[in-house]
Amino acid sequence: MQPEQAEFLLRDVLIPSLQNEHGITKRIMAAVPDDRGDYKPDPTSMTAFELARHIATAEMTFMQAVIKGEFPSSGGPRLDDMKNVSDVVRWYEQSFQQRLEEVSKLPGEQLAKIIDFRGVFQLPAVMYLNFLLNHSIHHRGQMTVYLRPMGAKVPNIYGESYDGKQARQAAPQTA
Repeated sequence: MQPEQAEFLLRDVLIPSLQNEHGITKRIMAAVPDDRGDYKPDPTSMTAFELARHIATAEMTFMQAVIKGEFPSSGGPRLDDMKNVSDVVRWYEQSFQQRLEEVSKLPGEQLAKIIDFRGVFQLPAVMYLNFLLNHSIHHRGQMTVYLRPMGAKVPNIYGESYDGKQARQAAPQTA
């Protein structure tokens, strides 16, 4: 990948996608009631809280790797002091905006640099942002499946959800 290709990919494809998907991910995480963060559909599943924390920390780890040009040897942030999903959502919002700003300023040479991901992948740095998107969308889908059984509503995602439609229909009509 050439530096100018990496810059185009970042600027014209990935930043708009990251911004869009971030908003959706934040809405889905915020739909988890703080008193239901311990919900999991199966004993082998992550809890809703663990899943939210995993999504948020993985995104920041991938973005930081693109910024630094390497993945941390010790993994990403742990967020051990977080008590509920609302705490994760606040951290996620702040961290995302800060890292996205840093990523958006990277030169093409750094974006095109090959980065090793634990011996599994060797990709141009910018491609890990696409990996981040796929990873988050995957886990976000898991989280949406948790919402109704835990008593929460599924927010609008790529269009109106059933719960979004119900809320719209129940809202007072203004003329």
